[in-house]
Amino acid sequence: MAFMNFWNSSSLYGSNNGSTNLYSLFSERNAIKNGTYKRLLKSYYSSLEENSGSTTSTSRRRGSNNIIDTLLREKMYPTVSKETEKANSDLTSGISSLKSSVSTLQSEKTYEDTENGSTAAEKVVSAMKSYVNNYNNVVTASKSSTLSNKTAYVANMMSTTSKFEKELKEIGVMLKNDGTLQLDETKLKGADLSKVQKLFSTDNIQSYGSTIASRIKFAGSNTTTTSTTNNNTSTDTKKPTSTSAAALKKDGEALASNELYAKVKDEDGNETDEYDVKKILSTAKSFVSNYNAMFDKAESSSNSGVLSNLSYIRERTANSTKALKELGFSVDKKGRLSLDEDTFKKADMSKVHDFFKNYGSYVASNASRVDYYMNTNANATSGYTSKASYNIPSVSGYNSFI
Repeated sequence: MAFMNFWNSSSLYGSNNGSTNLYSLFSERNAIKNGTYKRLLKSYYSSLEENSGSTTSTSRRRGSNNIIDTLLREKMYPTVSKETEKANSDLTSGISSLKSSVSTLQSEKTYEDTENGSTAAEKVVSAMKSYVNNYNNVVTASKSSTLSNKTAYVANMMSTTSKFEKELKEIGVMLKNDGTLQLDETKLKGADLSKVQKLFSTDNIQSYGSTIASRIKFAGSNTTTTSTTNNNTSTDTKKPTSTSAAALKKDGEALASNELYAKVKDEDGNETDEYDVKKILSTAKSFVSNYNAMFDKAESSSNSGVLSNLSYIRERTANSTKALKELGFSVDKKGRLSLDEDTFKKADMSKVHDFFKNYGSYVASNASRVDYYMNTNANATSGYTSKASYNIPSVSGYNSFI
């Protein structure tokens, strides 16, 4: 039908622009909610009857109303097809298999020759074949799945793979246009196995394997599904508090500000060369506490906006490990911060200020986005491309907003 084609082409499916998609998404929801959508349908069917030159009978009006009610019901309460149910099942089982594949590639034993058995190269190739196969199954299933609390992590996983595309290609793993992977066994067999092991290192929280393992962990731990069957809707209502993210934003801004580093004044009101170290230390301790609390709570989120900004912060922190250490901060394997107060007190506060002008501002900016995404239902969890660029969820998610 022309009208339905127009509706679909001008809605969230019709543009790659994020803001346009978001606007269209809420426009459609509002249209359904306030009755505009139904009035548009009525107007459309009335115009069809007028254009056909036919007289409007009671039976014709009833027929039109039945069609309108059916379309509206399908728009608000889309059913889950058998294909979708299968995709949901395949995604759940696929995530479990993928987790096992990653663990094998992270194990040191995989990179050791087995006495009177397989060589390390043969074991790595076998493990990588399993990984690529399970990865592809998960990606394929996620594109038809309605389990948004899982597909968000898959989208983030795909984004990570895109980020490591060059390194993966060097060992014979290519990223295809549809988001799946392709393995060149010959190239992998001739590759330096230390490169493979480094990619999947458990010692580096920023490694490809560690990041993928993290996404799979949370995707697999989510047991509450988001699916719609007829008029019944089950949604994941567990939302982590955003207090720590908002507090971290304030701490980051404070540590980046000039006010915190104002020199102490003497009894006569004259400025000295001394900093209020106690005040700066208190803010730094609060920063560490809220930083760790935010990650503890937000890492289990299924919102891709939350996950992306956590990833940005984590990467910036990992790249700043050396500078942080000089000021008394240390980063553990999980990416959490700790502060040696004695080292911090002895540090040059002007250097602390210079460092946090950039680092503190960056963390504050992304923490602000974490706070925002944790307080919005605009979850970009479906419609991702091979590079895991996101579209807003399809109309199957409407029911949780109405």
